[in-house]
Amino acid sequence: MRNRIPVHRMQWYLTARYTPDRLKEQPSAFFIQKDDNDPGSAAILIDATKTFQTIEGFGGAFTDAAAETFYKLSDKLQTQIISDYFNPERGIGYTLGRTHINSCDFSSRSYSYDEKEGDMRLEYFSIDMDKVFRIPFIRKALSHTKENFKLFASPWSPPAWMKTNNNMLHGGKLKKEYRQTWAEYYVKFVQMYQQEGITLWGLTVQNEPAAVQTWESCIYTAEEERNFVRDYLGPALKNANLNRIKLIIWDHNRDLLFHRAKIIYDDPETAKYIWGTGFHWYDGDHFENVRLVYDAFPQKKLLFTEGCLLPFHRKKITEWHCGETYAKSIIMDLNNGAAGWCDWNLLLDETGGPNHVSNFCFAPIIADTVFDELHYMNSFYYIGHFSKFIRPGAKRIICSSTCDELLCTAFLNPGGKIAVVIFNASEKEINFNFIRDSQTAEFKSPARSIMTIIL
Repeated sequence: MRNRIPVHRMQWYLTARYTPDRLKEQPSAFFIQKDDNDPGSAAILIDATKTFQTIEGFGGAFTDAAAETFYKLSDKLQTQIISDYFNPERGIGYTLGRTHINSCDFSSRSYSYDEKEGDMRLEYFSIDMDKVFRIPFIRKALSHTKENFKLFASPWSPPAWMKTNNNMLHGGKLKKEYRQTWAEYYVKFVQMYQQEGITLWGLTVQNEPAAVQTWESCIYTAEEERNFVRDYLGPALKNANLNRIKLIIWDHNRDLLFHRAKIIYDDPETAKYIWGTGFHWYDGDHFENVRLVYDAFPQKKLLFTEGCLLPFHRKKITEWHCGETYAKSIIMDLNNGAAGWCDWNLLLDETGGPNHVSNFCFAPIIADTVFDELHYMNSFYYIGHFSKFIRPGAKRIICSSTCDELLCTAFLNPGGKIAVVIFNASEKEINFNFIRDSQTAEFKSPARSIMTIIL
């Protein structure tokens, strides 16, 4: 016998390849009393009595490329982008963002905030470059967020004169005599952004410190990063009364995530300055390494700090696998302990840029700056299935799938609502039972789809 339990009405939202649905609310679902659950049928089971990590937020990066592209568009489209990304009701409610210190590959040219050779007192330090496009773009986003927005910043390279190769590009290392000056550089950046009305939440020590890139890059061994934090950057932030800044190490791929974290966290004098470890997705999945760090260092946080699809090709912006790549990564990272997930460029133009070294890639929103048009990749909607419904302060709960084709995660939000995200990358529709305690609801997961259930 089956009876509806209307007090447990569920909202649910769907994005599916073979339908027009894009983050579209579906007819309400209800739990039923069902005593004959078939143990062989597909099921998603949740248990809100067991909780794990707390979510900081979801978001994307305010790069020079994103900001320059933004200001090439009409006021109407600018308003649309801001609302769609940052408004929690009308949009997907981003609450986390990243930006860069000095230029990165997604800048129109290479630059630093202090080009004066040997300026150890940073008397020529200036963020005037950022005031043209990037800072106004960030301010517009902040004006549409209704929760505490968390912005962190990452350096790609110190100024050329601080480096062993005398070049911001092609790797090189920080010269020993400039370690204190470089630490004060971060402090200056945070303070000057504060003067512009932008409060930094966090800093990463170095973007991709193990990669010699054709663009801005700087190499640190694990020991060098540990020592720089312990002896220079940590004390510099403390002395400037910036202890509130969340300091994040590694900021590179998952492959060496545990190795890097262990060397640094095993030094208590370094570990006391560090909030957590950041990671990217560019060299294999290695989700197990996220779990290893989560289990070994439960007092520290994990944050996905960058991911994108590349190389860019305009004919591929409608390919469905793009969003699916995001869904798999987000679910697996969250289920293995990540406290947040930050995409790369918020916005790029019709070339996948601008980028001063032709390292073009995709973004969830691609702008045609010639015809003043926007194209929303399906990755925008796939990310939205998480960012819109899993809010800052949410705690991960037990969520188990009995079906290999259905990946899932679930969170208990502040206020008591539970958000469950279910991802089906297969080419078949899957019927499944959604079970909480003794209650069951029957759902269909369309082929190549993602759904979020709210209860």
